[in-house]
Amino acid sequence: MLDRLSSSQEDLESEELREDAHASGCTRISECNDRQIVRVTGTLRTVTLRPRAGVPALEAELFDGTAPLDVVWLGRRSIVGIEPGRKLIASGRISVSHGRRVLFNPKYELRPLGQE
Repeated sequence: MLDRLSSSQEDLESEELREDAHASGCTRISECNDRQIVRVTGTLRTVTLRPRAGVPALEAELFDGTAPLDVVWLGRRSIVGIEPGRKLIASGRISVSHGRRVLFNPKYELRPLGQE
């Protein structure tokens, strides 16, 4: 109880995200390795449009309380429901680029708004 009272808001949110990932049966992002097929969940921190090799790419940072994951949809300028603060489950093959975990064109499920 004392730990929860002395923890910062960010620490409490991270702990809640870790518990949610465990409860939903998803892999923690910090445990994902290069070329591994995974199913992860978390909250989108940022969503940006960044061209890659002249092709539009919608990029989002997914955070599950353990580590960030870059989620990239190639050829997309926007996707309805993909916005900062939204929770989702994503699955696909992880790759590591410039020391960061990346998931290209994942299958995804938006979590219901009532669960956020």
